[in-house]
Amino acid sequence: MHTTPSSHPRRARLWMAAALTALACSAQADEATIRKTLAERIPQLAKIDEVRPTSMPGLFEVRMGTDLFYSDAKGNYVIQGELIDTKARRNLTEDRINKLTAVKFEDLPLKDAFSIVRGDGSRKLAVFEDPNCGYCKRFERDMQNVNNVTVYLFLYPILSPDSAEKSRNIWCAKDRTKAWQDYMLSDKAPESASCDTAALQRNLALGKKHKITGTPTLIFADGSRVPGAVNAKEVEKRLAEASGSTSTTAAQ
Repeated sequence: MHTTPSSHPRRARLWMAAALTALACSAQADEATIRKTLAERIPQLAKIDEVRPTSMPGLFEVRMGTDLFYSDAKGNYVIQGELIDTKARRNLTEDRINKLTAVKFEDLPLKDAFSIVRGDGSRKLAVFEDPNCGYCKRFERDMQNVNNVTVYLFLYPILSPDSAEKSRNIWCAKDRTKAWQDYMLSDKAPESASCDTAALQRNLALGKKHKITGTPTLIFADGSRVPGAVNAKEVEKRLAEASGSTSTTAAQ
Protein backbone atom coordinates (compact mmCIF):
# COMPACT_ATOMS: atom_id res chain seq x y z
CA MET A 1 0.00 0.00 0.00
CA HIS A 2 1.31 3.43 -0.92
CA THR A 3 1.69 5.90 1.96
CA THR A 4 2.57 9.55 1.98
CA PRO A 5 5.80 10.54 3.81
CA SER A 6 3.82 12.07 6.67
CA SER A 7 1.49 9.12 7.26
CA HIS A 8 3.82 7.12 9.52
CA PRO A 9 4.58 10.00 11.93
CA ARG A 10 0.86 10.80 12.03
CA ARG A 11 0.05 7.18 12.80
CA ALA A 12 2.71 7.16 15.55
CA ARG A 13 1.25 10.28 17.10
CA LEU A 14 -2.23 8.78 17.06
CA TRP A 15 -0.92 5.59 18.63
CA MET A 16 0.89 7.54 21.34
CA ALA A 17 -2.20 9.61 22.08
CA ALA A 18 -4.30 6.45 22.35
CA ALA A 19 -1.73 4.81 24.64
CA LEU A 20 -1.60 7.84 26.92
CA THR A 21 -5.39 7.96 27.06
CA ALA A 22 -5.51 4.28 27.98
CA LEU A 23 -2.93 4.78 30.72
CA ALA A 24 -4.83 7.75 32.12
CA CYS A 25 -8.08 5.79 32.14
CA SER A 26 -6.34 2.85 33.82
CA ALA A 27 -4.83 5.12 36.49
CA GLN A 28 -8.23 6.71 37.14
CA ALA A 29 -9.81 3.28 37.47
CA ASP A 30 -7.09 2.20 39.91
CA GLU A 31 -7.54 5.40 41.90
CA ALA A 32 -11.29 4.88 42.17
CA THR A 33 -10.78 1.26 43.24
CA ILE A 34 -8.21 2.18 45.89
CA ARG A 35 -10.39 4.97 47.30
CA LYS A 36 -13.48 2.72 47.43
CA THR A 37 -11.72 -0.29 48.95
CA LEU A 38 -9.80 1.61 51.60
CA ALA A 39 -12.82 3.69 52.63
CA GLU A 40 -14.87 0.50 53.09
CA ARG A 41 -12.20 -1.41 54.99
CA ILE A 42 -10.47 1.37 56.94
CA PRO A 43 -12.96 4.13 57.88
CA GLN A 44 -10.13 6.47 58.88
CA LEU A 45 -9.13 6.52 55.21
CA ALA A 46 -12.47 7.73 53.92
CA LYS A 47 -11.11 11.19 53.14
CA ILE A 48 -8.07 10.60 50.94
CA ASP A 49 -6.71 13.75 49.32
CA GLU A 50 -4.80 12.15 46.46
CA VAL A 51 -3.94 8.82 44.88
CA ARG A 52 -1.19 8.65 42.28
CA PRO A 53 1.10 6.03 40.77
CA THR A 54 4.68 5.86 41.98
CA SER A 55 7.74 5.04 39.88
CA MET A 56 7.45 1.44 41.11
CA PRO A 57 5.05 -0.50 38.83
CA GLY A 58 1.83 -1.46 40.58
CA LEU A 59 2.47 0.69 43.65
CA PHE A 60 0.37 3.79 44.37
CA GLU A 61 0.98 6.69 46.71
CA VAL A 62 -2.00 7.52 48.93
CA ARG A 63 -1.90 10.97 50.51
CA MET A 64 -3.90 12.40 53.39
CA GLY A 65 -2.73 15.95 54.03
CA THR A 66 1.03 15.55 54.18
CA ASP A 67 0.90 11.95 55.41
CA LEU A 68 1.86 9.33 52.84
CA PHE A 69 1.44 5.59 52.57
CA TYR A 70 1.32 3.12 49.70
CA SER A 71 -1.16 0.66 48.22
CA ASP A 72 -1.44 -1.90 45.47
CA ALA A 73 -3.85 -1.18 42.59
CA LYS A 74 -6.75 -2.94 44.34
CA GLY A 75 -6.37 -1.49 47.82
CA ASN A 76 -5.82 -4.97 49.23
CA TYR A 77 -2.49 -4.08 50.81
CA VAL A 78 -1.29 -0.93 52.53
CA ILE A 79 2.35 -0.15 53.29
CA GLN A 80 3.56 2.45 55.75
CA GLY A 81 7.19 3.41 55.39
CA GLU A 82 9.68 4.96 53.02
CA LEU A 83 10.08 4.26 49.32
CA ILE A 84 13.75 4.22 48.31
CA ASP A 85 15.05 4.41 44.74
CA THR A 86 18.22 2.30 45.10
CA LYS A 87 19.50 3.12 41.61
CA ALA A 88 19.21 6.88 42.06
CA ARG A 89 19.98 6.53 45.79
CA ARG A 90 17.06 8.78 46.71
CA ASN A 91 14.44 8.57 49.41
CA LEU A 92 11.34 9.20 47.28
CA THR A 93 9.06 9.47 50.29
CA GLU A 94 11.26 12.13 51.87
CA ASP A 95 11.51 14.01 48.56
CA ARG A 96 7.74 14.02 48.24
CA ILE A 97 7.12 15.16 51.81
CA ASN A 98 9.69 17.93 51.39
CA LYS A 99 7.81 19.11 48.33
CA LEU A 100 4.43 18.93 50.09
CA THR A 101 5.68 20.80 53.15
CA ALA A 102 7.84 23.34 51.30
CA VAL A 103 7.47 26.91 52.49
CA LYS A 104 7.78 29.80 50.07
CA PHE A 105 9.92 32.38 51.82
CA GLU A 106 7.85 35.22 50.41
CA ASP A 107 4.73 33.67 51.97
CA LEU A 108 6.10 33.59 55.51
CA PRO A 109 4.13 35.86 57.88
CA LEU A 110 7.13 37.95 58.91
CA LYS A 111 4.91 40.07 61.16
CA ASP A 112 4.85 37.07 63.51
CA ALA A 113 8.65 37.05 63.80
CA PHE A 114 11.23 39.54 65.02
CA SER A 115 14.39 40.27 63.08
CA ILE A 116 18.06 40.08 63.97
CA VAL A 117 20.18 42.11 61.53
CA ARG A 118 23.92 41.62 61.16
CA GLY A 119 26.07 43.74 58.88
CA ASP A 120 24.14 45.03 55.88
CA GLY A 121 21.39 42.42 56.40
CA SER A 122 21.30 41.70 52.67
CA ARG A 123 20.83 37.94 52.92
CA LYS A 124 17.64 36.45 54.35
CA LEU A 125 17.00 33.52 56.65
CA ALA A 126 14.00 32.44 58.72
CA VAL A 127 14.43 30.22 61.77
CA PHE A 128 11.90 28.47 64.00
CA GLU A 129 13.31 28.12 67.53
CA ASP A 130 12.27 27.16 71.03
CA PRO A 131 13.99 29.01 73.91
CA ASN A 132 14.45 25.69 75.73
CA CYS A 133 16.27 24.12 72.78
CA GLY A 134 19.93 23.32 73.51
CA TYR A 135 20.68 22.89 69.81
CA CYS A 136 19.19 26.33 69.21
CA LYS A 137 21.61 27.84 71.72
CA ARG A 138 24.50 26.21 69.91
CA PHE A 139 23.13 27.47 66.61
CA GLU A 140 22.81 31.02 67.98
CA ARG A 141 26.44 30.96 69.10
CA ASP A 142 27.53 29.83 65.62
CA MET A 143 25.41 32.52 63.99
CA GLN A 144 27.56 35.17 65.66
CA ASN A 145 30.10 34.31 62.95
CA VAL A 146 27.69 34.92 60.05
CA ASN A 147 27.57 38.49 58.78
CA ASN A 148 25.41 40.47 56.34
CA VAL A 149 22.24 38.57 57.10
CA THR A 150 18.75 39.30 58.39
CA VAL A 151 17.38 36.47 60.52
CA TYR A 152 13.61 36.36 61.00
CA LEU A 153 13.12 34.56 64.29
CA PHE A 154 9.84 32.69 64.74
CA LEU A 155 9.35 31.70 68.37
CA TYR A 156 8.13 28.11 68.30
CA PRO A 157 7.43 26.81 71.83
CA ILE A 158 7.03 23.06 71.45
CA LEU A 159 9.59 21.39 73.72
CA SER A 160 8.44 21.80 77.32
CA PRO A 161 5.64 23.36 79.40
CA ASP A 162 7.56 26.53 80.20
CA SER A 163 8.62 27.09 76.57
CA ALA A 164 5.39 29.03 76.09
CA GLU A 165 6.08 31.21 79.13
CA LYS A 166 9.63 32.02 78.05
CA SER A 167 8.48 32.69 74.50
CA ARG A 168 5.79 35.03 75.81
CA ASN A 169 8.29 36.95 77.92
CA ILE A 170 10.64 37.33 74.95
CA TRP A 171 7.87 38.28 72.52
CA CYS A 172 6.44 40.83 74.94
CA ALA A 173 9.82 42.35 75.88
CA LYS A 174 10.51 45.97 74.90
CA ASP A 175 13.52 44.78 72.91
CA ARG A 176 12.74 41.26 71.64
CA THR A 177 16.10 40.78 69.95
CA LYS A 178 18.04 41.70 73.11
CA ALA A 179 15.82 39.54 75.33
CA TRP A 180 16.32 36.61 72.97
CA GLN A 181 20.07 36.95 72.68
CA ASP A 182 20.53 37.57 76.40
CA TYR A 183 18.83 34.27 77.11
CA MET A 184 20.25 32.15 74.30
CA LEU A 185 23.83 33.42 74.55
CA SER A 186 24.16 34.36 78.23
CA ASP A 187 21.41 32.35 80.00
CA LYS A 188 19.90 35.58 81.28
CA ALA A 189 16.21 34.78 81.69
CA PRO A 190 13.78 37.31 80.22
CA GLU A 191 11.76 39.37 82.66
CA SER A 192 8.10 38.48 83.08
CA ALA A 193 5.99 40.35 80.55
CA SER A 194 2.55 40.17 78.99
CA CYS A 195 1.00 41.28 75.71
CA ASP A 196 -0.98 39.86 72.80
CA THR A 197 0.64 36.49 72.02
CA ALA A 198 -1.63 35.45 69.15
CA ALA A 199 1.47 35.44 66.93
CA LEU A 200 2.90 32.51 68.90
CA GLN A 201 -0.27 30.51 68.33
CA ARG A 202 -0.11 31.33 64.63
CA ASN A 203 3.50 30.15 64.58
CA LEU A 204 2.45 26.82 66.09
CA ALA A 205 -0.31 26.43 63.52
CA LEU A 206 2.09 27.33 60.69
CA GLY A 207 4.63 24.81 61.93
CA LYS A 208 2.03 22.07 62.22
CA LYS A 209 0.82 22.78 58.68
CA HIS A 210 4.34 22.46 57.29
CA LYS A 211 5.42 19.60 59.57
CA ILE A 212 8.04 21.52 61.48
CA THR A 213 8.61 18.99 64.25
CA GLY A 214 11.95 20.08 65.67
CA THR A 215 14.02 23.14 66.46
CA PRO A 216 15.90 24.85 65.07
CA THR A 217 14.38 24.62 61.59
CA LEU A 218 15.91 26.94 59.00
CA ILE A 219 14.20 28.24 55.86
CA PHE A 220 16.32 30.01 53.27
CA ALA A 221 15.29 32.61 50.70
CA ASP A 222 15.01 29.99 47.93
CA GLY A 223 12.57 27.94 50.03
CA SER A 224 15.10 25.26 50.95
CA ARG A 225 14.67 23.93 54.44
CA VAL A 226 17.15 22.51 56.93
CA PRO A 227 16.08 20.80 60.17
CA GLY A 228 18.66 20.96 62.92
CA ALA A 229 21.55 23.08 64.10
CA VAL A 230 24.01 23.53 61.24
CA ASN A 231 27.30 25.33 61.77
CA ALA A 232 28.27 28.75 60.44
CA LYS A 233 30.15 27.30 57.47
CA GLU A 234 27.09 25.36 56.32
CA VAL A 235 24.84 28.38 56.84
CA GLU A 236 27.19 30.48 54.71
CA LYS A 237 27.14 27.84 51.98
CA ARG A 238 23.37 27.64 51.93
CA LEU A 239 22.94 31.41 52.04
CA ALA A 240 25.18 31.66 48.96
CA GLU A 241 23.20 28.93 47.18
CA ALA A 242 19.90 30.60 48.07
CA SER A 243 21.13 34.00 46.86
CA GLY A 244 22.23 32.48 43.56
CA SER A 245 18.93 30.66 43.14
CA THR A 246 16.79 33.72 43.83
CA SER A 247 18.93 35.88 41.52
CA THR A 248 18.46 33.36 38.69
CA THR A 249 14.69 33.23 39.27
CA ALA A 250 14.44 37.02 39.25
CA ALA A 251 16.42 37.21 36.01
CA GLN A 252 14.04 34.77 34.33
